Amino acid sequence: GTAATAAEIPEFALVIKDHVYQPSELKVPANTKFRLKVTNEDATPEEFESTDFNRETVVLAKHTILVYVGPLHAGTYGFFGDFHRDTAQGRLIVE
Repeated sequence: GTAATAAEIPEFALVIKDHVYQPSELKVPANTKFRLKVTNEDATPEEFESTDFNRETVVLAKHTILVYVGPLHAGTYGFFGDFHRDTAQGRLIVE
């Protein structure tokens, strides 16, 4: 087979606003590599982190990053904003 090009990788959007992830639950396909487009609309940086799928990266204020994830098995995977753990919580529903 051939390697998937960047255009063929599914992309899903997450927004950080008021130190909360929107949406807080995101459905993504199982056994498929995908891209998360994480946009921080806040005036302060946030760290997008998941111990469940081993990602950790800072999203500067008013910036967008791309995070490549997967492929993941079906299940639920948590993520959080390390700088605002009390409010910045979310999860991937992989199905």
